[in-house]
Amino acid sequence: MNTPRSPGQQRRDGASMSQLIPVFCLMLACALPLPPPAAAAVDPADFVLVRKSAARLYLMRDGEILKSYGIALGRNPIGAKVEEGDMRTPEGRYYLDYKKTDSAFYRAIHISYPNDWDRLRAAARGVSPGGMIMIHGQKNGLAWRTRITQRLNWTNGCIAVSNDAMDEIWDAVAEGTPIQIVP
Repeated sequence: MNTPRSPGQQRRDGASMSQLIPVFCLMLACALPLPPPAAAAVDPADFVLVRKSAARLYLMRDGEILKSYGIALGRNPIGAKVEEGDMRTPEGRYYLDYKKTDSAFYRAIHISYPNDWDRLRAAARGVSPGGMIMIHGQKNGLAWRTRITQRLNWTNGCIAVSNDAMDEIWDAVAEGTPIQIVP
């Protein structure tokens, strides 16, 4: 039979309730999931450089690299995009012309492809140059596959990064920022 104890009175095992409360709080804190780490702030970029052969995207300011990220490209990464459906990532100078919040991918920033040169080249071949080329995160709901997908070229011609990288890029670039994509 348990007899009531006054506050602070010792239990039979020698621990008082006031000693057990911090232990209980520590146990509860350990059982709860940790919040995601906050993305490191990146200074605003005035230029984005993509080196396809290095599989890197660089945020630049005044000619200096602020941060770089690993990227995945179109499934056919060698050479410039020529026509819709060729699975290539374009090469050339473009602008990041708008941010898309309702994408099938985690955040997306549209690249102004095709430019005038791309349109002329496609017209000479009698094909459509394609479009809707973006920098984006992972497919919505599939971020758990990032460790695998970022080792492969899997897009239809876009530039894919991890969702954490996309958060930093999203915050660091403004609409109208120039982007140069080189082989």
